Amino acid sequence: GERQRVALARALAFDPEIIFFDEPLSALDFRLRKDLEKELKDLHQRTGKTFVYITHSLEEAMIMSDRIAIMRSGRFEQIAVADEIYARPVSRFVAEFMGEVNLFDVEGMASGGLKGNGLEIYINAGDSGHLLNLSAGMRGMLMVRPEAVRFMYSGETADFIVKGVLRAEYALGSRTQYKVEAPNGDEVAVEKLRDDRFLGQVGDQVMLGWDVEHTHMITED
Repeated sequence: GERQRVALARALAFDPEIIFFDEPLSALDFRLRKDLEKELKDLHQRTGKTFVYITHSLEEAMIMSDRIAIMRSGRFEQIAVADEIYARPVSRFVAEFMGEVNLFDVEGMASGGLKGNGLEIYINAGDSGHLLNLSAGMRGMLMVRPEAVRFMYSGETADFIVKGVLRAEYALGSRTQYKVEAPNGDEVAVEKLRDDRFLGQVGDQVMLGWDVEHTHMITED
């Protein structure tokens, strides 16, 4: 950590407009890395300098950036603020790069709804296809993040519903992740806060739901 601080102090002594960082925290342990992330974020705000920060860490990018640029094969795939790039990625590559994601192949219907490719997705929002900008006959990938998916109980409703079998449960500290196998064999991920964990058992038949406002349509490969 001290070596990084010294190198940064030397760079700032020249009063540059732009400072380039090439994965400076990758070799540090978790606690020190967290401390230096905060220091760099505070320094960036105090100095007003432009920081160009290269990282393979999604968490670093989300915490420290004003804007994130995702590169693929030497080209910029998407440039946007963190919330935009996480919730509305332009491609499957960006969606998967930005963390765990559920993607369903779907096709727009003349009624304004959607139909899944080999997967039964029950859609209660009749105009969901139009809301997600997928016209009749057009194919796309329906995207929803695991934290937006919930287990459905009797009497509950949601815009999108998928049935399946609970196959696995993983404790992730403050969160619990579940893997549900859909009838076509696809795996659907669900994440809940630890205090809000699902009380079912592995092997149970379950019903998952989520709403259109937490859903994004990707129409590019």
